[in-house]
Amino acid sequence: MSAYIVLGAQWGDEGKGKMTDYLAEDADIVVRFQGGNNAGHTVEVGEKQYKLHLIPSGILYKNKINVIGNGVVLDPRALFEEMDYLKDLGVKISPQNLIISDRAQLIMPYHKVLDGIKERARGHKDIGTTKKGIGPCYTDKMERSGIRICDFINEQVFKEKLKYNIEDKNNIINQVYGEEKLQFDEIYNEYIIFSRKIKPFVKDTSVLVYNYIKSGKEVLFEGAQGTLLDIDYGTYPYVTSSNTIAGGVCTGVGIGPTLVNSAVGIAKAYTTRVGKGPFPTELDDSTGEWIREKGHEYGVTTGRARRCGWLDLVILKTAARVSGLTSFAVTKIDTLAGLEKIKICVGYRLKGKVIDYVPASLEDLAKCEPIYEEFQGWDQNIADARNYDEIPENAKLYLNKIEDFTKTKVSIISVGPRRNQTIKVTEI
Repeated sequence: MSAYIVLGAQWGDEGKGKMTDYLAEDADIVVRFQGGNNAGHTVEVGEKQYKLHLIPSGILYKNKINVIGNGVVLDPRALFEEMDYLKDLGVKISPQNLIISDRAQLIMPYHKVLDGIKERARGHKDIGTTKKGIGPCYTDKMERSGIRICDFINEQVFKEKLKYNIEDKNNIINQVYGEEKLQFDEIYNEYIIFSRKIKPFVKDTSVLVYNYIKSGKEVLFEGAQGTLLDIDYGTYPYVTSSNTIAGGVCTGVGIGPTLVNSAVGIAKAYTTRVGKGPFPTELDDSTGEWIREKGHEYGVTTGRARRCGWLDLVILKTAARVSGLTSFAVTKIDTLAGLEKIKICVGYRLKGKVIDYVPASLEDLAKCEPIYEEFQGWDQNIADARNYDEIPENAKLYLNKIEDFTKTKVSIISVGPRRNQTIKVTEI
């Protein structure tokens, strides 16, 4: 039996889509356990590029089962748009290879309206939400007023819950913010069609995944976003609304922690983040711009330019600790090729002390001064490497530093966006 987690070890955008796709070759089932269509995973297979938001990356293989777990918040319109997009690219999707949890929460139009209204109301203190209704949907989940998929496919229950929720949300939308009220009939008529379309895909995925694991199947749990966007352990409040760390698998799928064998943290060879908040190793200079352009650091979901900086081992050590990582998969090491000197952050100096963890307080994190070690760069031919022996010696020293500082091995190295530009160093 083998069940393992793939998750982001930084602020997201680490290359989880590619790594999940790569590891999915040996898996039987791929499971998304949190987030929604605010995530964006890019996978390149041959000359084709696929951009995924909700559907697990294993969908690109013909013989894999893909599961959307109960920890995901699901926008049915976005789901069916993504299905159509993938089908146009030749990907086959059916209830045989895509299964949706009956306990997943439904993103409704009022969630997206409220997301936009609240973000605008924050003014210069905005969080940088994607305005896709993720936060308001998770709010309703915790408030116990959400609509689950099992409610959605029961037409009478859905009608009752939707009517109550629209009346409740309209009080906020119209009376508090002065925006136009939403119309029940308009939403119900559109969403009842989605309800009937989604029904064949729905099952109790907790039972399903448990039975798969117990029967000896290889199960891969795919995270969205990254460790520092975790609602509890991320750089709050500039975080997402779910648990992105390994612990999120248990609640987001409905299995116990003893069923998981390993956890792989995906880490870029440098650091990026989108939106506001402290970023100790940020390069607000020509080197940062060079990395952004060479690495094509623009969001899959939003198109926003990502902030770029040197690799921060304090972040990776924190990720290894809170998720119990068994290894790292290091991506985009080819992006750094061509730089004469490369730096790695090996600690923060805060109030006269040196620390090796990410502090909870954003005010403290903003005061952290990165402590760097400098490394010699490597040349462009790293993108042609197909085994570890072909990796330049300077790049190996760089990777060794990651292992030594975090006490976590590097199991996989990515030297480019395609499947064949991936080197397995050791077992995950």
